[in-house]
Amino acid sequence: MLLPWVRTVAARRLSRDLPLACSCSAQGPSPRGYSRGAGGKGLVLGIYSSEKDEGAAQLTTAGDAFDRLVSGKLRELLSVCGPPLKKGKTHIFHGLHQDFPSVVVVGLGKKNAGVNEQENWNEGKENIRAAVAVGCRQIQDLEIPCVEVDPCGDAQAAAEGAVLGLHEYNELKQKKKPVVTPQLHGSAESEAWQKGVIYAEGQNLARYLMEAPANYITPIKFAEHIEQKLRSFSNVKVHIRPESWIATQQMGAFLSVAKGSAEPPIFLEIHYLGGANTNDSPLVFVGKGVTFDSGGISLKPSSGMDAMRADMGGAATVCSAIVTAAALNLPLNIIGLAPLCENMPSGKANKPGDVVRARNGKTIQVDNTDAEGRLLLADALCYAHSFNARAIVNAATLTGAMDVALGSAATGVFTNSSWLWTHLYEASVLTGDRVWRMPLFEHYTKQVTECPLADLSNIGKYSRAGGACTAAAFLKEFVTASHWAHLDIAGVMSNKDEVPYLRKGMAGRPTRTLVEFVARLSQDSHNTK
Repeated sequence: MLLPWVRTVAARRLSRDLPLACSCSAQGPSPRGYSRGAGGKGLVLGIYSSEKDEGAAQLTTAGDAFDRLVSGKLRELLSVCGPPLKKGKTHIFHGLHQDFPSVVVVGLGKKNAGVNEQENWNEGKENIRAAVAVGCRQIQDLEIPCVEVDPCGDAQAAAEGAVLGLHEYNELKQKKKPVVTPQLHGSAESEAWQKGVIYAEGQNLARYLMEAPANYITPIKFAEHIEQKLRSFSNVKVHIRPESWIATQQMGAFLSVAKGSAEPPIFLEIHYLGGANTNDSPLVFVGKGVTFDSGGISLKPSSGMDAMRADMGGAATVCSAIVTAAALNLPLNIIGLAPLCENMPSGKANKPGDVVRARNGKTIQVDNTDAEGRLLLADALCYAHSFNARAIVNAATLTGAMDVALGSAATGVFTNSSWLWTHLYEASVLTGDRVWRMPLFEHYTKQVTECPLADLSNIGKYSRAGGACTAAAFLKEFVTASHWAHLDIAGVMSNKDEVPYLRKGMAGRPTRTLVEFVARLSQDSHNTK
């Protein structure tokens, strides 16, 4: 039996030869007469909110064309479906066109939405990503294997919303959601669409690595997975450095963390030579690669410890950004460095109060073994200076204090370079994966350098106060480069429901911002002031 409101719509339309079509709520069931996955493709179309409260909503260019194809029936149905669609809301129509058994119309918000200075992002792009993602997921729920997506005026943003919105880690489940392939509806913006697909696939690679269990993504398996992704690129060299090499480099801080685990450490080194001159100074990315962090002897609470499989999020995001840069053939030389190990408690593990020596000779008192990421990064940052770097950018899920400070709204950035900050900030406005500048005051440096047994302590002397800032101050002690940025991504490591176009789970943020940053840097080859 049809619901009363559906019967009303049908009665109004049958007299004018309009085929029965149903508009369902976002979570509504499939209507009778339309079996799930019954051939054809799904279609996602956008519609803008009216600039005036009482005005009629406006279809996109693709929506207008489809409406003409079905002789105005789409507009007729929308007119009787209640109030105009709000941003992120949807209507589903079935049976409008034989090639598209199900059509999802998604609300895009105001047509002329652009950069929102208060929110520090391009609101129009974010609206498209969110709307397209929910539309594609509804097609997936209908078990239709292919969906064509309206570019909505920005094909790159639409592609990102589709590919990011459909991703889910279900590698180890017998029951999986149906695979849905998103395609561009029309061909006018195919280049921008493909760029968006590559950006989103890069973030999905980071999500995959971060979400996988720690017994599946060990240090060596992480390195091998990245090597496999880069194997087809002739201008990329991957070096998987073993423990013996790490020892010859005198990376005592890194090795002190790794020795507590049965898994041997790996130092992953990637050289992407995309620049016109392979001798040009490279951008160096450094990523913390703790594939599981128990806290060591300073053991973490058991509740939620499983999420520490993603404590290699820094390595995952920077390596995925390099894979994406290679896929886009960006004209820039990039070196990626990822110290990879586990932080485990054992008879060989670091003990609170131990003193270790970093690659640059500085000694570090390990007052908390759960502040291990900065030990890995200290040695990797020293090594990064071997390459005459144009700029050094490191990323790490470094401190819970960063999550306390900013939550999941933005990545915290500590940098000694306004030039570098400007590029990162402007990249984040476009991607919607925001960054926020944090202080590198001498005030914090004193808290890690006034240490009783060594040159540095790995935690600030005032315990929890300014934890993200003292961690950044610690890293600064291993940096002499004029252009360096530390990205603390602990707050953006996972997603509950804050980013509507990402499912619940590990977020892979801020991979797209790093890629956009690289793209901007490749166009600014001479200016580092």
